Amino acid sequence: MAATTEAAPVPVHVPVPAETPANVPAEAPATEAVKVEGEAAKTSDAEAGAPVAEERSQQLRSSFKEESNFVSDLKESEKKALQELRVRVEEALKNNEFVEPPPAPPKSEERRKSTEGDKTDGVKEVVEVEEEKKTITETEVKAEAGDASKDKSPVEESKSTPAAPLTETPAAPVTETPPPVETPAGAQAEVPAAETAAEVTEAAPPAPPEDIYLWGVPLAPGKGDERTDVVLLKFLRARDFKVSDAFTMLKNTVLWRKKFGVDGILEEDLGHDWDGVAYMHGYDKEGHPVCYNVYAVFQDNELYQKTFGDETKREKFLRWRVQLLEKGIQEQLSFSPGGVSSMVQITDLKNSASTLGKKDLKQAANQILTLLQDNYPEFVAKKIFINASWWYLAYYTMISHFVSPRTSSKFVVARGAKVSETLFKYFSPEHVPVQYGGLSRVNDPDFSAAEGGVSELILKAGKQVIEIPATEVGSALLWEVTVVGWDVSYGAQFVPSAETSYTVIIHKTKKFSPNEEPVRHSFKIGEPGKVVLTVENNSSKRKKILYRSKVISA
Repeated sequence: MAATTEAAPVPVHVPVPAETPANVPAEAPATEAVKVEGEAAKTSDAEAGAPVAEERSQQLRSSFKEESNFVSDLKESEKKALQELRVRVEEALKNNEFVEPPPAPPKSEERRKSTEGDKTDGVKEVVEVEEEKKTITETEVKAEAGDASKDKSPVEESKSTPAAPLTETPAAPVTETPPPVETPAGAQAEVPAAETAAEVTEAAPPAPPEDIYLWGVPLAPGKGDERTDVVLLKFLRARDFKVSDAFTMLKNTVLWRKKFGVDGILEEDLGHDWDGVAYMHGYDKEGHPVCYNVYAVFQDNELYQKTFGDETKREKFLRWRVQLLEKGIQEQLSFSPGGVSSMVQITDLKNSASTLGKKDLKQAANQILTLLQDNYPEFVAKKIFINASWWYLAYYTMISHFVSPRTSSKFVVARGAKVSETLFKYFSPEHVPVQYGGLSRVNDPDFSAAEGGVSELILKAGKQVIEIPATEVGSALLWEVTVVGWDVSYGAQFVPSAETSYTVIIHKTKKFSPNEEPVRHSFKIGEPGKVVLTVENNSSKRKKILYRSKVISA
């Protein structure tokens, strides 16, 4: 509903200007400022480096744009890499390469020694049988020799017997099956079993190609789903379009998802203990869903122990975090070439310095970070750190020179006093939670982000009056107002149209502190008139007023 001012014409709704894609708002600094109120002495070095980092960050964002997922927009080298990866994936699916090789069957030392002993005994007995047959053959040769052999001694007979017939003659008997009494039973059973296994293996038909999906998208390019290319491009971009590296990463991701049981994780009941640790809320101006991460909640020792008390608890927390991410991806990302296929991550560092220093939390955070980097490539459109302390800003200023322009363009760091101002560069007020200066509440029964209708005014030093018509008698007028950074006075009253009626004070003028949440009021309209909101700024600093209203019919 349009609002009017008392001292000026009715203010026109100021729409939020469209920006470049979420990765690259030109005016967004990499670090808003390194100084922190009350800590100027500690941060003099950081303050000195802040302008340099901010200027560099602005240059990066002005030159970097979020990549297109349309194949026609790719460079020729990128198209070639994509085609090669398509072929490689099809071959891998056909050959069932996305399957972990079966582990070798374990053998105990005792069984190994026993097997070796059986084989040794078997060899000895076979040799004895061959020697016995050799003796029989020699006797037969002597008998056939007749009188010529009678004049020779046994020793001479042995010497005169040719060696070749003795080695060739047993060739046929060796292939004969030894007598069952003399041949070990184990040796008889072992050979046929191995031969049977080999025959079965050779006769088994090849397994059909596995039908693999990632985030609901078929991995096989041959299925003709345009979303497949979007998924493959994520892995290619994460590995600088090196096909071999991209395929290895893709294969490892598929194997990890199977081992971790990701495809069924949405069905698991992991409780609600960590609902305040991370949650999805709202969208940025480009339509990317937003995930908030809050570390300060781990100051609660009971929650900390419930999360990091032992390996089982840490594993459950890790599964919960993956479950939240998977739910956000599968419910809010389309993966279509012209759609949204990444999200914004916001990390609130307020009161988290002591918590982040704890070994268990640091270890879990690194584990989650590694897991996300290895298995969720290119899912972050922007990473925003808010309520950053002086030491974090100084650290970021230092490392920002050592990361690639593409990576640096996705990072934004804001100190406490700049949180609302920073978030409003990327999000409309109706999508920013009230605790960060916006107008969004979880499960709000009165206003929804889809309704929009948020007006903005710049308040200079002095008084600003906003008039909201209230003409529908019997209905209720509902409005909400906030001032970024507050530190102003606010009041509201109903002024009837009839001169003979009385003005009604709805909210007595009161000074609001900088950390106040939005004010929401309603008024039952008994007669035509208007609601007048008065905001007074006694400082020289300009303020931003955000407000919206609606009529609720009786």
